[in-house]
Order: sequence, then C-alpha cells, then structure tokens
Amino acid sequence: MEEQIIKHITGESLFVNDIAEPNDFLTGDIFYSSKAYAEIKKYDISKAKSYPGVYAVLSYKDIPGINQMGPVINDELCLAEDKVTFIGQAIFLIAAINRETAIEAKKLISIEYEELEPVLSIEDAIKKNTLMHPERKIERGNIEEGLKTSTHIIKGTLKTGAQEHWYLETQTTLAMSGEGNEMKIFSSTQHPSETQEITAKVLGINKNQVEVENRRIGGAFGGKETQANHTATWAALLCKATGRPVKIHLFRDDDQIITGKRHPFLINYTAGFNEEGIINTYDVELNSDGGAVTDLSLAILERAMLHADNAYYIPNIRIIGKVYKTNHLSNTAMRGFGAPQAVAAIENIIEMIARYLKKDSAEIRRKNFYKTDNNNITHYGQKVENNRLDFIYEKIYKSSEYILRKKSIDEFNEQNKYFKKGISLTPVKFGISFTTSFLNQAGALVIIYRDGTVLVNHGGIEMGQGLNIKIRNIAACEFGLDKERIKIAPTNTSKIPNTSATAASTGSDLNGMAVKIAIDKIKKRLMKFAADIFNSDNYDRKTFYDDIIFHKNFIIDSANPDRKISFTELVERAYINQISLFDTGYYRTPNIWFDRVKGTGKPFHYYVFGMAVSEILLDVLTGEIKILRTDILHDPGRSLDENIDLGQVTGGFIQGSGYCTTEDIKWDKEGNLLNHSPDTYKIPTIDDIPVDFRVELLKDFPDQNPDTIRKSKAVGEPPFLLAFSVWLAIKYAISSICKHTKEPEFSIPATNENILQSIEKLINF
Repeated sequence: MEEQIIKHITGESLFVNDIAEPNDFLTGDIFYSSKAYAEIKKYDISKAKSYPGVYAVLSYKDIPGINQMGPVINDELCLAEDKVTFIGQAIFLIAAINRETAIEAKKLISIEYEELEPVLSIEDAIKKNTLMHPERKIERGNIEEGLKTSTHIIKGTLKTGAQEHWYLETQTTLAMSGEGNEMKIFSSTQHPSETQEITAKVLGINKNQVEVENRRIGGAFGGKETQANHTATWAALLCKATGRPVKIHLFRDDDQIITGKRHPFLINYTAGFNEEGIINTYDVELNSDGGAVTDLSLAILERAMLHADNAYYIPNIRIIGKVYKTNHLSNTAMRGFGAPQAVAAIENIIEMIARYLKKDSAEIRRKNFYKTDNNNITHYGQKVENNRLDFIYEKIYKSSEYILRKKSIDEFNEQNKYFKKGISLTPVKFGISFTTSFLNQAGALVIIYRDGTVLVNHGGIEMGQGLNIKIRNIAACEFGLDKERIKIAPTNTSKIPNTSATAASTGSDLNGMAVKIAIDKIKKRLMKFAADIFNSDNYDRKTFYDDIIFHKNFIIDSANPDRKISFTELVERAYINQISLFDTGYYRTPNIWFDRVKGTGKPFHYYVFGMAVSEILLDVLTGEIKILRTDILHDPGRSLDENIDLGQVTGGFIQGSGYCTTEDIKWDKEGNLLNHSPDTYKIPTIDDIPVDFRVELLKDFPDQNPDTIRKSKAVGEPPFLLAFSVWLAIKYAISSICKHTKEPEFSIPATNENILQSIEKLINF
C-alpha cells in the first residue's frame, strides 16, 4: 500500500493546520461585513485594540502595500474601505493570543452602515444590466437560416444553482516572518505562486521575499485556486504588524460565508431540429452570476462557452456569454469550471427533443455525436481527434442493458402511481488544458542522492486527487526504480517558481511531463557514463549509448544483458567522477492557442470522453429519490494509476450528483447565506450513492493519446458531468406521470422541494 495512503488512514498525514505552531504564535480572525451593499459611515476599533490578549486590529489603512488581491483584474479589495459589496467581505483583521480572545474582541468593534439597494439575483442583475464586462460571442454557421430550415423548434430557460466546495480542510494559513522583510507562508492553496504574488503586493515587498510552501491540502475542488489567497494575505499582514507568527484557520461557518461558490447560471436557448432529432441550430445565451468581483468569472464563462456543445456536432451555433455583478460573495472556480452549467443545457435540450418526437433520448444523442468524418469540428474550430464517443456508447449501451431496463421501467411506471422510475444515458466530451494558453506550463527539480534515493520537486498541489502518487509512479517508471526509493517534496515557490494553479485537470499532464524532462536529462548523462564503464571492461562487443536501459534498480546494456550495474553503484561512481545528479525540467503544452476576438483556435490539447447510465426511483408524494444503479465507462487513456483514476471517477460523479440533487444554496432577501454549516447544507452521503454502482475504465484505446505523459489522460473534472444522467433520469420519472406528453419544468438542483413543485405544475398544467 502507498505510504501516502497509509498516512491518511492512520491520521499521520500533515496538513497546514497540523504544522506545529511556534510558541509565540497568534491566532488571526476576520471581522466581516453583515451587509450586502452599504457605505461605511464610521467605525470604532479602539476597544477591540485595547482588549487583553489582542495584539493588532488592522483596517485597510494599515496595509503597507496595495489594497488589492484580484487574481486577474484589480477589482477585489483586501480589506473594505468606504463601502462593502457583499456579506462576508473582510473589513478588519484581528491578531490575538487565542481564538476565544479574538471572538470577544470582534464583539467590541462598532460600525455604522448606510445601506444601499443590493442586487441579489441573476434576474435582477439582468434587469438592471449590471454587466461586469462586455458580452462574449462564439458563432458558426447562420442561426437565422438554420432556424428557417429546421423542421421543429423548441425554446426554453434553464436555471442552475450555486454549489459549495465543502472541502474537508477549511481555508488555513500559517505566516512566519524571517530576516528583514522575508515572509514564510504555509498555505492551503492550489496556486502557491499566485498566493506568493498577491501577498507580496499587499505587503509592498518583492516576490523573492515571500516563500509559500504546501505539502498537501485536504480537498479543494477549485475553492482554493484564488480563495486561499485571502487567508494567506490576511495572516501575512497580521504577522507583519505584530512581528509574531500568525495562524488563520477558518471556522466552517465563516469559511462558507466568506468564500465563493460555483456560479449560478440563467440560460436561455432556442434549438432547431428535424424529424430524426438531429440538431441543426442552437442559439444559447449563458448568463452568469459573478458575484461582487470578477475573480475567475471570465475564464469560467469562456469554458462554459467552449463546452456548450458537449458531445454534439451542431452546424449552426451561436453562444452569447455574459457575466453580471451581484451583491453576493465572489463566485469562483469549481470542478468543471463552467462546463457543467453549459452542458446541463444541451443535455436537457436532448431530452426535450426526445419527448417532443416520442423517441429514445439515448438514440437522439447517438445521432448527434461528433463523428470521425467531416462532422468533427467544434464551433471554435478545433478538430475532435481520437473520438471515442460511438465506441463508448455501443459498449455501455450493451453492458448497462439500457434498452431492456428502459422497457422494464416503462412497465413499472404504468403499474405504479406513487413511485416512478427514470433512466438516462449521458455523455461527456471535455477539453483538457487551461483556456488561458500561457498557463499551460510547469517546472520540476529532480535530485538523486548518493545512496541512490530520489527527491522530486514539482509545482503541483496534492489535494486528495492522488497527484503525488502519480508523480511518484512516473519517476519510478522513468528511472526503473522501486517506488520506495522516490520521495515527493512539499511544493515550494523557492524550488519551483512561477507555477500555474493545480486546476483544469492538468496537474499530472503538466507536472508529470516536467518531471520526465528533468529525469531524461539526468538519465542521458548516466547512460553515457554507464556505456563508458561497460566499454572500459574490455568486452568483445561495444556497448552503445542507445542500448542502455533502466530496469528494476539496475542499468543494463539491453544488447548484452550480462552487462549491468546497480543504480546505487552507478550513482556513487557518477558522483566521484563529478557528474551532476540533479536537473530541472520545463514543459509547455504544444500547439494550443485561442483567439478570443474571433472565437476560434485549438484551446485544448486533447479531449476526455465518458458516459453514464443512471436509474432512479422517485417517491411522487415526498419528492425523495434513490439512485438504484449507475454504470460508468470513462476514458483515462493509459492510466497512470487505475485505483486513483477509479476513485476520481467515482468521487467526481458523486459530487456531481450532489450538485444535481441535494446541494441547494439559499439566501434571504438581505443577502444572508442561510445554509452555511454541515447541518443545513446537504452534501451527498453514503445513502446518496447508487445502490448498484459499476465504474469501469476504458482500456481499448490506451495508446491513442499522443504527446501526453505516458499516454495518459486527465481524470479530475470530466466525471463530474456524468451525474447529469441522474438529473435527467429524475426528469424522465417526473415526465412519466403524464405519460411523457408534457415537458416538466426543471432546474438544478432537483431537490425534493423542486421535484414536488415540478410535479404539481405538471399535474395542474
């Protein structure tokens, strides 16, 4: 069993909150806004400052650098100045001897607001035209002509809700000052280099004076890509002000109130299709609730626009994208990064078409899939290469017994009034790469010690997805060593600089290739040296450089297998002969680009494919659902670790089913988040997992993903979208109440309450 897994099981794994604090450390806390939109008329922090055990109370006036921590656009204040724009916005920072003292000090702060009229819904934002930035458009073909030539046209609106990341480890930072202006930060972040940059900017110092380190984080799902910068910067400010180490570890409720969510979308669409269900035209408007500041909203909207087609070739397509400002906390990255919202719309449309034509939705999907002929170019101009869609469809259609089960489900629904079943097959085609092209780069530092052990430094973040296990596997395979001889170092900005976030499912792709490149450079030197050693022994036949292989802890002449030397001996002899035993690797993803003005390019290195078939049971009287069975067939390329990939597919699907069913975020009319704790926000539990759960990795095409690390594919985000099979199976069950003659009103999430409302509207139609 992997050492990392053993440490997790035994509780020995160290997270940021487990790091032993120095004896003189202080606890940091945040006083945040209780108003969604208001002017700050006056405040008094004097009593809090003088409270026993309080060492600092800071406002924006105490920031030595720039009061700004926007990751892309400078529209996000570190601490509020004369106005607050959402509940949870930080106004003051407190450093105290312990948490209890900080809480008492917060109660002594008085603040007077003049409330302004907030914008608290996407509908209100559209009405008031609070666009954050100009709208985006990607278009192909001719929408007007396409609709004219379509046999049938459907129109509608889909609303998708927010989603909380609910990582197990809340936002955490330990900041410690060093010599001069130096600052060492242990941060639970997905993006150490950005945390370094923003902290340096707020402190008014150079980046080379800030060191950010992270061994692992306890879950993220996008919620620590930019949002971890907040606690890091706040802790660093308090550390700078007091001259003592400061730790901020957010209480769960505060974490949920302060940090961003998945973007809610309001999607308006029109689709034209023929009698066979083939979609000729698709006109869609994606309206996103960005919250109070930009954060990553523009990039998230872009990925939504690029995935609006999902797995389907549509000749005439127009996608309009808009991000609106509201007085909610800043919405941010979350698993899928905008793709789930857009994919939900096209998958819902497929179901509507099937109901309209009285055909099977799986068959409608198959007819509209991207093919391997001319119908394989996306609306942004990229060719869908190594397409697995039809192959996966045929396999899962058969293995899931889809047609027999659907017939049985229809018979069940005919015979039962208060319980209904539903089934749906949904695919995913997910592009892999950062759509901001320059982010597709990574670095590594690989070190061999004289005892033949290896230390690997890379810029990725282990956050429970198994990245370090995969990197260890890569290094072991490339060196031909037992995995026990490989150690992965904590990620540190002083070792690997200018890293990209561990996000967009690129962690293994980018960092794995950087590690391989570093290893290849070291191996090249060792191979030449090994050949020289073998040839110095006066063999009859010469050993050639190209014949040297690394295998099972030995370096071997493959043409003359009796000539071999242990890895440890070769390393020691190389050191004695002054041959370098460490090197760096740098990788940039090749041949990707995107022209945002024209809306065309090749933004993705490759595509991941997968499909799921889900069957559910619905209690018509309570709205309760049970997932009876789910079959998944997912394409990982040549898997770097099958157990890790199976875990990612399983977990991604379950998290996606939570998004589609139970995870309903609610605000009141003042903008207060109503469910900000584990007793009021329902993530999936063991009872929400399919009773019969069959997850399989596709192994028929392991060598058809060129130019990736060991021909593997990313796994993190795509399986999330397979949960739409659950969502649409629920819709099928609801629709069966009226024998599929009416289209149910439906949204995300399909909570018990929303299901009952949909049923009521259907019955009273």
